[in-house]
Amino acid sequence: MAQHQVLFVSHGGGPLPLLGDPQHQELVAQLQGISEQLEKPKAILVVSAHWEAETPTVTTAANPGLLYDYYGFSPESYEIQYPAKGHPALARQVLTTLEEHDIAATADDQRSLDHGVFVPLKLMYPAGDIPVIQVSLLHNLDPQQHIALGKALAAIDHEGLLILGSGFSFHNMKAFFAPQDPETEKRNLAFENWLKDTLTRTDITEEDRKQRLINWADAPEARFCHPREEHLMPLLVCYGATGRPADFYSMARTLGRTAGLFYWPA
Repeated sequence: MAQHQVLFVSHGGGPLPLLGDPQHQELVAQLQGISEQLEKPKAILVVSAHWEAETPTVTTAANPGLLYDYYGFSPESYEIQYPAKGHPALARQVLTTLEEHDIAATADDQRSLDHGVFVPLKLMYPAGDIPVIQVSLLHNLDPQQHIALGKALAAIDHEGLLILGSGFSFHNMKAFFAPQDPETEKRNLAFENWLKDTLTRTDITEEDRKQRLINWADAPEARFCHPREEHLMPLLVCYGATGRPADFYSMARTLGRTAGLFYWPA
């Protein structure tokens, strides 16, 4: 069975990483740099924070459009293009694999790729020459179910697949636009450091790591950093797809806050 590269990225604020926003310079450099470290994938499966459904849902269109699921930005942000094709055969394989793992799944041939997909991919693989499918989160945002979803996705037998979780390790919208101050920075870093420690340390069992992630809301400043946890769940899917410590971690300042990237090579 093929072993997959797995990557979690913090994808930035809406389309701003693609518009030259100075507060996204570190994140842009991070995403461009990590793509050079990865083996170029033959297909990409993205779990984005910006799609939730009652059951895991998979895009099956051969030529998916783009969903500009943000508002209030410049006109050019609604003209962004990313020409990646879909991959109906891979999508069918995902649906079958999820069913084999007793996870009810749904096909969607109308869904376009949201900005949690095309923003990081346009920075990582600007040519758009790698086929992409998207898998939704579960609307219930249950940590254990998202880890189980990742475990099932790991069983997909597809050579050269990159499983990409696209979310944000810090996602408090009010704090993003508040003045920077030492207390907010301290609270941001308390959770970020807990997350890094949980996902990279090698002196705990995988059951301990899993339980820490399931009970993430007990971590220091967890609910300050994630008033709602949809941007954290793609990271739990990534962990479920690997079941081991992340091999690589880096962080970037984005909108004045610290957010992380985690990578598990194949």
